[in-house]
Amino acid sequence: MVDAFVGTWKLVDTANFDEYMKALGEWGGPPPTLHPAGVGFATRQMAGLTKPTTIIEVEGDKITVKTQSTFKNTEISFKLGEEFDETTADDRHVKSMVTLDGGKLVHVQKWEGKQTSLVRELKDGKLILTLTMGNVVSTRTYEKAT
Repeated sequence: MVDAFVGTWKLVDTANFDEYMKALGEWGGPPPTLHPAGVGFATRQMAGLTKPTTIIEVEGDKITVKTQSTFKNTEISFKLGEEFDETTADDRHVKSMVTLDGGKLVHVQKWEGKQTSLVRELKDGKLILTLTMGNVVSTRTYEKAT
C-alpha cells in the first residue's frame, strides 16, 4: 500500500498554510523556546512562497520522505509504527510516528505537550497533505512529477 506513495511530487496548490505555521506555537503546553508566537514571520513568508518537491522512497520496511525547496531541504527515514526523533524544517525537535491507516500515511509529531498531524492520501492521482494543529487545518496538493 505504501508503494502507491512512492515517487516525486511537486506542490501545485496550498490553502491556509500560513495560519497552520502560526498555530504550531499556540496550542497547549509551555511556550516554545524558539518560536513564542509560532513560526516566525520571515520563516512563514519564505515557506509560504516556496513550492517544495517531496520525494517518497521505500526500501524494505524503511520509508524515506525528502522535502526539497529553495528554502530548506529535510529528510526523514522511518519504519511504520515506530517512534523516531525528527527535527522539522522550522527547527522543532519532535517525537514522530507514522502509521498507515485506511490507505493514508498518518504522521504525528509531538513536542512540549503539543501535537500536530500530517496526513498524506492519494486522490485522483494527486497527493493530498492535510496538516492539522488544534482547530487549524491546511491542505497542500501535490502532483506527480513526470
